[in-house]
Amino acid sequence: MTAAESDRSLMLLLDTHMFLWMVEGHPRLGAETAKTLNHAAREERIAVSAITPWEIGVLVAKKRIDLHRDLMEWVRDSLSRPGVTLVPLEPEIAVASTHLPFDMHPDPADRILVATARHLGASLVTADEELLKLSKKGHFRGIDASR
Repeated sequence: MTAAESDRSLMLLLDTHMFLWMVEGHPRLGAETAKTLNHAAREERIAVSAITPWEIGVLVAKKRIDLHRDLMEWVRDSLSRPGVTLVPLEPEIAVASTHLPFDMHPDPADRILVATARHLGASLVTADEELLKLSKKGHFRGIDASR
């Protein structure tokens, strides 16, 4: 049983690449994580930060990803999936992202994701090694999505 499954009320905040992997059925999404996400979606415990559509838009603009259709259509369809909730960028989250009580790289999207997870008391689902290291140090809850 995963950490997320042991606390069925726990919200799962998806890192941007996790949201893409979940929606697109990417093979890098671990089988255990896919099962956890499916279960969480049925219980409406999947959260997506408002920064995620922005970050996906940046990746599309830089041609680092190709969604094979209109970006806004993809975003709307993906956010309307059952069990997915868009978390607004509240002022408390924005400010907290600039004053995290630990050293972290300056990437604004990652800082907002971490601040959002801390604000919600959610687990951040990610395959980002740097974020997972911070999670293991106890700065926030994290789930390794490569499992």
